[in-house]
Amino acid sequence: MTQATLKQKRKTRSPQSDGEGLLRLDVFGDTSGACAALARKDAVLARALDAIGEPYIRRRPGGFEALFRIIVEQQVSVASAQAIWGRCLEGMRSMTPAAALRQGEDGLRGFGLSGPKIRYVLALANDVKSNRLDFDALAEMSDENAALTLQNITGIGPWTSAIYLLFCEGRVDIWPPGDVALLGAYCAGRKRGPYPAMKQFDEKAQKWAPYRGVAAHILWTYYAHLRGREPI
Repeated sequence: MTQATLKQKRKTRSPQSDGEGLLRLDVFGDTSGACAALARKDAVLARALDAIGEPYIRRRPGGFEALFRIIVEQQVSVASAQAIWGRCLEGMRSMTPAAALRQGEDGLRGFGLSGPKIRYVLALANDVKSNRLDFDALAEMSDENAALTLQNITGIGPWTSAIYLLFCEGRVDIWPPGDVALLGAYCAGRKRGPYPAMKQFDEKAQKWAPYRGVAAHILWTYYAHLRGREPI
């Protein structure tokens, strides 16, 4: 676990006001208040919570390894991502920027990474090694600034930055745009009306502030429930 993750945990352990009357909660702890607020805002989220009880909150240590893994997971199935990531772990042994740079293009290609993802991982490794990306500083930034900082790295867009900030820093009001699983879960929970397109769905998520990240965890958990498997 990185120092950035430890700092973030200390920052969010105790609920407190953010100056605007909103609750800043530890998303890795009790989300019951946020879930109740979301259920009042949206019948689909209420239906999902009735089915799952409470959301499974994905939690990962932050740092280079976490972003490397999220890059692997971009736009591929869960099974494919797990297989590729398993080969990376076995082949690299040490998941550090230096180890990734030693592998180079040929080594990373041997693990199953595509050409673009190889470029993204090597760019990330160089940025971390040269301290252009400081994970401790990232944890202290506002949601907006943290997302922009991550998106300045080659290959890291809004979805990837959101996943990192949700899973590794436990941020509460981050939304991962363009997530097919979230849209699928929401559409499955609807009882009437047309299914929204992805753009409309992402716009709708703005109404779930200040708990958009919790809403995402609810829908991911519901998505797994609908498929009869445990969330991962």
